[in-house]
Amino acid sequence: MTPAPRSLTTSAETSRPLADAYDLIVIGAGAVGENVADRAVQGGLTALVVERELVGGECSYWACMPSKALVRSAAALRAARGVAGAREAVTGELDVAAVLRRRDAFTSHWDDAGQVRWLEGAGIDLLRGAGRLEGAKRVVVSLPGGEERVVIARHAVAICTGSDPVVPSIPGLEESAPWTPREATSAPRVPQRLAIIGGGVVGCELATAYAALGSTVTLLSRSGLLSGLEPFAGEEVARRLREEGADVRTSTTPERVDRRDDGSVALLLPGGESVVADEVLVATGRRPRTDDLGLESVGLEAGSWLEVDDSQRVRGHDWLYAVGDVNHRALLTHQGKYQARVAGDVIAALATGALVDEARWGAHAATADHDAVPQVAFTSPEVASVGLTAAEATERGVAVRVADYDLGRVAGASLHADDYRGRARLVIDDARDVVIGFTVVGDDVAELLHAATVAIVGEVPVARLQHAVPAYPTMSELWLRLLETDRAARRG
Repeated sequence: MTPAPRSLTTSAETSRPLADAYDLIVIGAGAVGENVADRAVQGGLTALVVERELVGGECSYWACMPSKALVRSAAALRAARGVAGAREAVTGELDVAAVLRRRDAFTSHWDDAGQVRWLEGAGIDLLRGAGRLEGAKRVVVSLPGGEERVVIARHAVAICTGSDPVVPSIPGLEESAPWTPREATSAPRVPQRLAIIGGGVVGCELATAYAALGSTVTLLSRSGLLSGLEPFAGEEVARRLREEGADVRTSTTPERVDRRDDGSVALLLPGGESVVADEVLVATGRRPRTDDLGLESVGLEAGSWLEVDDSQRVRGHDWLYAVGDVNHRALLTHQGKYQARVAGDVIAALATGALVDEARWGAHAATADHDAVPQVAFTSPEVASVGLTAAEATERGVAVRVADYDLGRVAGASLHADDYRGRARLVIDDARDVVIGFTVVGDDVAELLHAATVAIVGEVPVARLQHAVPAYPTMSELWLRLLETDRAARRG
């Protein structure tokens, strides 16, 4: 079961009386909402955040932090076993109980007191309850005791409520009480058998985690794994999962799911075969958490994604902002926080009469959402990518050239681990001669990503990149090898 939120009474709510009006009201106190409010307060405004669960939101308690804590211990053990000398020193197996205790520490045991103290220190007021719009700039908050409180926004309201998992309409699935990522990242024990429906980043990360923790994992994906990335990424992750004992089945969707009387779950597959597990995890996408926000009171559709411009303003509403998952631009915590910094700054600028710069790459435009979104799948091996895949660029009508390289041939990688295996791809806009995409697969490659992100955001010409000399022997020498591969191909 997902741990319940702690008491709804906090020092931040009682340290000073709440006002009836604020310059900015933020609905949702996750990482995104916190950042919108913080930047607005830094800009001289007053801000109130409204939260119905835990301050810190999904990332802190049920997503980024606990999921990465679950995979990290196994990754460290795998790294030690991958190097002669260290391999011989490792005599034990993964301590599952210790991994879960470490996970719990990273979630602060689902207690948000530290996050509440941060809000108070930042000068941001907090109101516990479920907020909804009741017309322009008017927010009604249903308090835990059943009462309601009305607060008014002088300048802006920001909706930062995130998203919920989608449970697909497979017969019997919803009645089987499936795990969502929340249950998977907060589970107090490891099931002996775990079936996962969904081969995206979340499904693959949790398959990696639970296979390492000792579960017999069956991963079912309706297409290939990590289908939004370069094809070799999913292929390498599937290969490693199978090597580590997982049953990976692509192009497969259950026809029916049933929770049996003994508590086990049976998944009927095409062709009549059944997979039996102790738990079934659904990781098949997200839907906006906008069902009960009063959107209809301002002419918007309840339950819909909210379309915004690059400043995060909801189209047709100059006072309303939608930031993070709810705008469906890039469902990633770091990208939501980037949008939040833009939104908070532009709200403050408009309220105080400061200069507003909404031009491409301007201070008040989340330009990176379109072509420079970095992401890491903390799978085994890791997958790091930013920008466009070769297929995406071609679909947009961009003439590209591609440079591929075997990461295992880089000196730094061969030193990093014995028999290192990995692969990287650079996607280059042929007309502009700038990098527009980068993908790398291999153990511990996440830290290679930011260099590619800087190259793409900066639109650095390939000819200039040759002067960015990687230190030897590091894995960053990959950049030199990719550029040399591109140069050789152009010379024919």
